[in-house]
Amino acid sequence: MAAPEVARESTKVVFAHDSERHFAELLDFYDVRWEYEPVEFVLEWHADGSSRVAFRPDFYLPDHGCFIELTTLSQKLVTRKNAKVRRLRELHPGVEVKLLYQRDYQALLAKYRFTQPSSPAA
Repeated sequence: MAAPEVARESTKVVFAHDSERHFAELLDFYDVRWEYEPVEFVLEWHADGSSRVAFRPDFYLPDHGCFIELTTLSQKLVTRKNAKVRRLRELHPGVEVKLLYQRDYQALLAKYRFTQPSSPAA
């Protein structure tokens, strides 16, 4: 009799994009603890103090103390995301965030033989 398969965290979450699901499956495979979009960082405020611009990184790796943001977007949209990451670092210099670009994601797909996602990540 085979041992029962342990449910992975990636099966319990609804991801915005296949790239996020693939990344979570990879983390699960290597038993890396993660949280999906756990924190929203406000980057700009309206005069009344409400949030004007915010950034919510895709993953937090609690054992590594860092956030991971995946982006498989067009270069125009990557430029905006880079600006958000720079602003986050200015406002919160103690917060570590790593941005994985399309080339990084493509390398992961090739290395771990995942299929190409259907549409770009947000």
